[in-house]
Amino acid sequence: MMLQFLAGTLVSMINIGLHALVTVVAVGIARSAGLRHSERPKLHLMGVMIATAVVLKVAHMLEILMWAATYGIVQAAAADTDLLYFAFVNYTTLGYGDITPVREWRLIGPFTAMNGVLLFGWSAAILFEVLRKTLEHLGLTEAPGPVSRQP
Repeated sequence: MMLQFLAGTLVSMINIGLHALVTVVAVGIARSAGLRHSERPKLHLMGVMIATAVVLKVAHMLEILMWAATYGIVQAAAADTDLLYFAFVNYTTLGYGDITPVREWRLIGPFTAMNGVLLFGWSAAILFEVLRKTLEHLGLTEAPGPVSRQP
């Protein structure tokens, strides 16, 4: 069981590091693109958001590939198993149950799912922040004013 915890933690840490790197790249690209002035700010906003989402999706694909490779290295499933599909199902928490790990590695799926949930949440936060900053730079939002309270 300890080997499962070590392997799951190691792959999770590698994926978190990859996601941190992609976050820096995505925010940098979005910041530089968002600072540009555009004749069509709404179209520009769409472009920034699409580019950010694509970069994050590529990161998730790499993270899933990392899990699939780990499954192969530790032989977490039967020899004829489609490890990429198995990693996708676990990472996205679909949980179809049509492929199950071998008994010695039954905790690898929950580790993968926990990692996926964390990184999907992180990606949602990045998308929201990029949206907020780009709207602010393009002047498509109003600055919050003082809140007045009615008696």
